[in-house]
Amino acid sequence: MLVQQSEGVIKGSETVQVIVFNLGDERYGVDISQVREIIRPTQITRIPNAPDFVEGVINLRGQITTIINLRKRFGMEPKPIDNNTRIIVVEFDNAVIGMMVDTVNEVKYLSTADIEALPNIITAREEAKFLKGVGKLPDGLLIMIDLNKVLSEDEVERLR
Repeated sequence: MLVQQSEGVIKGSETVQVIVFNLGDERYGVDISQVREIIRPTQITRIPNAPDFVEGVINLRGQITTIINLRKRFGMEPKPIDNNTRIIVVEFDNAVIGMMVDTVNEVKYLSTADIEALPNIITAREEAKFLKGVGKLPDGLLIMIDLNKVLSEDEVERLR
């Protein structure tokens, strides 16, 4: 059984499936249960006066879906869309939102015992509310994020 601790790190001896993606040289992981689908970018229609991290909207099988750029949201330099760019589609609070990333690499199984809490100096900052911890893999570390907390409730409401 998984036990959610207050600092947002999952503890226990279970295994979680994690989608691994890149933003620049950093690897991130997100619990697969948060992901509805992963798609290639299509024609994105820009929205005037939207926040700078909002790329625009797409028509996803008849549903207008807002696309945000995680590089911009995380304060990184934007990068042109290329053949590796993917959109991770998530649904929360009855809103479907796509999150653009540089690449989606693989799905890994990660023991919850291998997910460590982040230092308090990082998690105390409001900008870090979406960080869940650091996953330890044989080939390096993985920054675990909660896609449902990348946007505030107010931002999700405005993007609806």
